[in-house]
Amino acid sequence: MRGIILAGGLGTRLYPLTKCISKQLLPVYDKPMIYYPLSILMLAGIKEILIISTPGHLHMFKDLLEDGNQLGIEISYKEQREPKGIADAFIIGEKFIGDESVCLVLGDNIFYGNGLISLLNEASRLDSGALLFGYQVKDPERFGVVEFDRDNKVISIEEKPKEPKSNYAISGLYFFDNSVCIRAKEVQPSARGELEITDIIDSYLLEEKLNIIKLGRGMAWLDTGTQDTLMEASSFIRTVELRQGLKVACIEEIAYKNGWIGKSELLNFIEQYDKTEYGVYLKSLVEGDL
Repeated sequence: MRGIILAGGLGTRLYPLTKCISKQLLPVYDKPMIYYPLSILMLAGIKEILIISTPGHLHMFKDLLEDGNQLGIEISYKEQREPKGIADAFIIGEKFIGDESVCLVLGDNIFYGNGLISLLNEASRLDSGALLFGYQVKDPERFGVVEFDRDNKVISIEEKPKEPKSNYAISGLYFFDNSVCIRAKEVQPSARGELEITDIIDSYLLEEKLNIIKLGRGMAWLDTGTQDTLMEASSFIRTVELRQGLKVACIEEIAYKNGWIGKSELLNFIEQYDKTEYGVYLKSLVEGDL
């Protein structure tokens, strides 16, 4: 399975914070925002990853993450010249996806919770259909909303409805089989001029190839599209890390525990982050304290 992080857009809702930097490079507590979706792909065991961003921001991601070799993964990059919608990622990334299934995660989404890794591992084995995650929210009108019948079967998906048919929103983490590239090219622009991901999801639903797993109370799904949600996400990560003494979305730790890098590579990171709390944390991995 291949992985895509969509980190495009101009981040206008966060102006002036994002006038000269990508939203996905803003800090969420102690690390850049893009570490969080990247960690999700790595936790799912995905090693070939494409980052899609704007022409003006792409070099910043390259400076931060390079080609991924230092993490034992392969990272490539593609431009999205204008915000054409989430479904556009599968058109831009068609050659990268090749004949594989694909996981798409939005660059401003954060997932955390007990059992998440097992869910990701199961989802990464998908070879037919679509697998998404629903999350209960108090303001479903802001999201794509999924309607279930009494047997928990999906009936409909509606984008930002005025009268939501449930409180379950579709999170920004999508697993699709290889047919998603063909489906994306068949999507017509919506009234707002974008290729909507809900149109792709609907095509799977019509063919009864859609599965949506409800994320329970033990899971957290956060998006960071506004100043308030960005602050809330930072506070959440800070609380978890200080309470447990374990870092969330530490990509070096994930690479090390996955066996993708060894102690020598981890020591290189420790030297880079010398005299920082992040470096001290990585050092504890080498010393066997974690």
